[in-house]
Amino acid sequence: MERRYQIDDMVVYGNTGVCRIVDVTVPDFIPADKEKVEYYVLAPVNQDGFIYTPVDTKVFMRPIISKEKANELIDRIPTIQAEVYHSSNMQDLKAHYEAAFTSHDCADLIELSMSIYMKKQYLEQQKKKFGQTDAKFMKKAEDLLFNELAAALGIKKDEVPGYISARIHK
Repeated sequence: MERRYQIDDMVVYGNTGVCRIVDVTVPDFIPADKEKVEYYVLAPVNQDGFIYTPVDTKVFMRPIISKEKANELIDRIPTIQAEVYHSSNMQDLKAHYEAAFTSHDCADLIELSMSIYMKKQYLEQQKKKFGQTDAKFMKKAEDLLFNELAAALGIKKDEVPGYISARIHK
């Protein structure tokens, strides 16, 4: 199969998030009696180690968004109408949150983060506890979103919230 990406390309890989392609190779771990298949060697930006995935992987993979697209998304944040999702059934809550990750779309991650943040504020006003499931999915959404925005904008991940705030309040 023809390669879609080149060394040094930045891609979103499944739910791992942003990775840099550091090599395209036929790895040594493929047994001698098997067909030699090219693999991308991915270096995740948010964790150590490498991921080997066949060039024709079934795992979702796309280029990171452009700087222009990142700024357009940030500029749209004040107009996004996020809705809080309440469920006392943990399985329903997890399924709802996990569904938001299947699109691998930054706009969906923004909406999910805003929704969970609004839920957190509501619960604090009601003097109720913010759930671990909500906290876990909010962190995951923000990590995926901030890593991609940081890569697209050429800034560090921890600079993203300030960048968003400054851009929205200019």
